[in-house]
Amino acid sequence: MYYFIGIKGSGMAPLATILYELGNEVAGSDIDKYIFIEDELRKRNIPIYSFNKDNIKDGYHVIIGNAFDESNEEVKAALENPNVKCTRYYDFLADFMEHYVSIAVAGTHGKTTTTGMAYHLFEDFDKTSVLIGDGTGHGQVGSKYFISETCEFQDHFLHYHPDYAIINNIELDHVDYFGNLERYIQSFEQFAKQVKKTVIVWGDDPNIKKIHFEKHVLRFGLGENNDVRAVNVLETPQGLSFDVYIHQELFGHFNIPLFGMHMLYNSLAIITLGYLEDMSYDYILSKLQTFKGTKRRYTVKTQGNNVFVDDYAHHPTAIRYVIEATRVRYPGKKIVAIFQPDRFSRGARFAKKFAQEMDKADYPYFCPFPENAKHEDGIDIDIYDISKNSARAKVITEDEAGVKELMQYDNCVFLFMSSKDIYKFEEMLIEAKKSI
Repeated sequence: MYYFIGIKGSGMAPLATILYELGNEVAGSDIDKYIFIEDELRKRNIPIYSFNKDNIKDGYHVIIGNAFDESNEEVKAALENPNVKCTRYYDFLADFMEHYVSIAVAGTHGKTTTTGMAYHLFEDFDKTSVLIGDGTGHGQVGSKYFISETCEFQDHFLHYHPDYAIINNIELDHVDYFGNLERYIQSFEQFAKQVKKTVIVWGDDPNIKKIHFEKHVLRFGLGENNDVRAVNVLETPQGLSFDVYIHQELFGHFNIPLFGMHMLYNSLAIITLGYLEDMSYDYILSKLQTFKGTKRRYTVKTQGNNVFVDDYAHHPTAIRYVIEATRVRYPGKKIVAIFQPDRFSRGARFAKKFAQEMDKADYPYFCPFPENAKHEDGIDIDIYDISKNSARAKVITEDEAGVKELMQYDNCVFLFMSSKDIYKFEEMLIEAKKSI
């Protein structure tokens, strides 16, 4: 029995699903509050318990989530039981990777989408298992490939030694841990050193340019010095159009129904990966043309003449990507942007940038920090300290009063952005729109 403490975690849930699909008995525990990630577990009838030390039984292999320590009664019980094997999530995943041709997707932005794109690319190419940070996991017996989203949070990705790695971009995040950009870049440089075969990187990224790569590297981007280049790029309401050159030779033309320059770069990373594994142009094109996205990454719903988008964006740059992509995809509609920050440290560090990027919407709104946001030493901030940096932004609450405020807009795109459960607020607004 594999027992997961913190089974609703963004990495834990897909890992539990993978082990279940590989034929193992799996169960776990977590907080009782609903988290969208648990849906895939419940579809498979994987038991999810409330925390209780009596859940831990002799003979279990307990996988401990990154957010939990001995202050959790189950962790304490597991560590004190000599008949229970205990492994941290990142240690288990590091060992699991070694059994496959492993592909790790890293970077500040775009990890989940790029991991999903990579799986879509490989699933019909050869047997492949995958771990995606939106809660999606697939385990296929006899897999050749294993693709995993890998996060730099608290240097967790330094536990891994993949065959291939993608580094989409580098921009300071997790400031409470890293402190400064130099330290952040150093971690990515160390991660790149641990890659066994090839590192695939965005060659135009100024911070990636600061890394000294000891292993084989392929660079993608727009600049002439890249190994894989996109030229003749067009953004249209139907998607992206561009030509790809690899080592200065035309690889092929791509028309794909994806939006925003960030999706161009994600696509170039995937094209590079496919090229390394000898996939044909026609095969790669067909896969990019049929990619449907991942959970909570620009998830679109419509009601009447309004469009509702739920996105995981929780960094100023990600907000910019979402708004820019929306301008291209829905050129005739005004944008109502609603954002809830997740961490006080991130809010304090990027207060002005959050306001600047939100101002690119027609009607920007900020929601207060979630009640369970972790208070950090030396940081005293509330949502008004962010919103005051914008002359137009308003603060809105996730309740009936907030819905009433948003009901004044029609024929708009409503962007709901947060790593927290802002999608519940979106659902309230959709229901209100249905009733008129």
